[in-house]
Amino acid sequence: QVQLVESGGGLVQPGGSLRLSCTASGGISSIYPMAWYRQAPGKQRELVATITGVGISNYYIDSVKGRFTISRDNAKGTVNLQMNRVKPEDTAVYYCNAQHAPFFAWGQGTQVTVSS
Repeated sequence: QVQLVESGGGLVQPGGSLRLSCTASGGISSIYPMAWYRQAPGKQRELVATITGVGISNYYIDSVKGRFTISRDNAKGTVNLQMNRVKPEDTAVYYCNAQHAPFFAWGQGTQVTVSS
């Protein structure tokens, strides 16, 4: 069974950068499109970015386009999210998972707080 572990979150000032990583114990098949999601306090979890199995085609929600970059290393079983020029509205718990059902069991996520 795949277990997802997210890491790399923390407190960052507006305009700063963070790099989130997601490691899948048991590995992730390279055919699996993956995604990063986030959930802000009092809000529903939302899709942030997706990446195809071989990392050729990516999708980003409008609010992060040009600032975030999703990538993956299938050999290492990792999916990453480079966050640049972060804004207070990026504050949320970030999760990785499959792009669509069937989903893996959700990990605990990693908290990102953007504040001065």
